[in-house]
Amino acid sequence: MSSARALAVSLTPLESRREVVLHVAERAEQLGYQAFFLAEGWAYDAGVLLAEVATRTHTIQIGTGILNIWGRSAAGIAMLASSLASVSGGRFVLGLGAGSPALAEGLHDVEFVAPVFHLGAIAREVTRLLDGERVTPSVPGRSRPLKLGVRPESAIPIYLAALGPRAVRLCGQVADGWVPFLFPRSGLPDGVQLLRDGVADSGRPLPRVCPALPLAVSSDPVEARRIASWWVIFYLLSMGPLYREAMIRHGLGDPVAALLESNPDARTSDVPESAQVLVDELTVCGDPDRARTALDSWYDAGAQMPALTLPPGRDLAELDYMLEVMRPT
Repeated sequence: MSSARALAVSLTPLESRREVVLHVAERAEQLGYQAFFLAEGWAYDAGVLLAEVATRTHTIQIGTGILNIWGRSAAGIAMLASSLASVSGGRFVLGLGAGSPALAEGLHDVEFVAPVFHLGAIAREVTRLLDGERVTPSVPGRSRPLKLGVRPESAIPIYLAALGPRAVRLCGQVADGWVPFLFPRSGLPDGVQLLRDGVADSGRPLPRVCPALPLAVSSDPVEARRIASWWVIFYLLSMGPLYREAMIRHGLGDPVAALLESNPDARTSDVPESAQVLVDELTVCGDPDRARTALDSWYDAGAQMPALTLPPGRDLAELDYMLEVMRPT
């Protein structure tokens, strides 16, 4: 792997151990990773933990990867971003995503309607506020629109999580980076073309391509496949239809059907041979040599700063091993 290639680390909302979050961020900086991204779900407030990460690190970029748009207003998101940019000395990246009905309705009690439209509206309003403009009122004339009292000293990059064509095209229109999660590697060039379509509409620079890649690396190839199988089975069978529909759009409907047939209750732990292409397309899997080769294939497909996403709930020694063997060289 070339030394010029940027590489990041990320954690999912399922990693709810505060001490692990802080350790991984510090270790990632020590090993030369360029960025550390923390997702927010239903546990810790990502902004609070990232503020703590900012005080314990010095050079690594830190970011929300991803912050869902249903739990805060655009102004709340902009204030959070400006605050974290200040605390981190300008190292903060704001990652936003539409999340899921489970988060919007099940946690924040907000109806999950028109998620792509809402994502675009929030991203544009946050950008306006960070640029020093006043709030765009939804009910004009009732109150004087305000602007942020503290603006960031430099521009804060905004990255969007996007899987569907409309959302990816939107990313090209309004964002500085694209962070697809569980997106097939063979579909990445088509995704980049959708970004270009969005850029053509907006005149913005092409967003940085930063796929979040589920990591499954072990000195034991059997254990690596077991971890990779967990990623595929959990997200395709237990997280609603979003990821399955994305696979079908990219021509992977047959292996998805095979996975569903072999796991009717999502309780088995192995991806069947007929669906192994999903492991290869969606994860970075294998012993260290194979995993690094798999990562190289993502760069070849168009990734500019992939984010290796650590499996949640694993022993700290195992996570340290993964960070060490995959470190930028």
